[in-house]
Amino acid sequence: MRPLRFVALGDSLTEGVGDPVGEGWRGWAALLAAGLAPPDAPVEFHNFGISGAQTRDVLERQVPAALAVRPDIASVVVGVNDTLRCTFDIRAVAERLDTVYAAFTGQGAVLLTACLPDPGTMLGLPGALARPLARRQRAVNAVVHALSERYGAVHLHAAEGDWVADRAMWSADRLHPGERGHRQFALRFHALLVEAGLATGPVPRPEPEFPEPTRSASLWWLATAGTGWVARRCTDLLPQLVSLAASEVRHRVRGTGVRLDLAASHAVGAALAGLAVVDQGDAA
Repeated sequence: MRPLRFVALGDSLTEGVGDPVGEGWRGWAALLAAGLAPPDAPVEFHNFGISGAQTRDVLERQVPAALAVRPDIASVVVGVNDTLRCTFDIRAVAERLDTVYAAFTGQGAVLLTACLPDPGTMLGLPGALARPLARRQRAVNAVVHALSERYGAVHLHAAEGDWVADRAMWSADRLHPGERGHRQFALRFHALLVEAGLATGPVPRPEPEFPEPTRSASLWWLATAGTGWVARRCTDLLPQLVSLAASEVRHRVRGTGVRLDLAASHAVGAALAGLAVVDQGDAA
């Protein structure tokens, strides 16, 4: 009997950071894999998610290996790391995601996608610093929404809701879900797949299997590995973020903050329109 093949692509969220099991990470994708088919039916799961991955990494490094598996289901959850880079370009993000989504649906795989909370809010940054990151994440989410509809993806709306504000769902770094959060992510994807008739296995358990880390253990992780993780992701962004924050302040003082939102919306529209032109050209 041929196993159902599930591949997961993305960054640290998909890798499972925040849900430690043994010497490694487990995460929502592994929890979801266990619920895709009945216990007596084989499921072949491959996790290609890597901490720090951007859309370019998914396209250039993860997609070729994942396509070689000939998956039945492919999850692509990525984009937050793009917003944390000084090279952020929503047009490039849209082009890469369009290519990635097309590659899997072109093979006949069911595509899973998700929109995510913005990192500035999750980190509790001051408003002037948080707003530029929020605007970038909204742009990425808008692109993911539009392309998910274009390619008929099973899409999880995870950018908002009670789970985002519930600290019990998140690990000490406030960027990655803890075990409870990863289980919630898997549970919500499973419900969507059941509704679409694509998952027939057991529902992922919502309650954690392992004791939650103590406060001292969480603080120790944050002061060591967690601080290093954030520093590596934000070093090249910080000078630009300061500049973006200064622009935020100037526009708020002048009462012209709406112009920044309009510019971001225009950039998203132009990026998606550019994809449409490319598609039409290819069709011709």
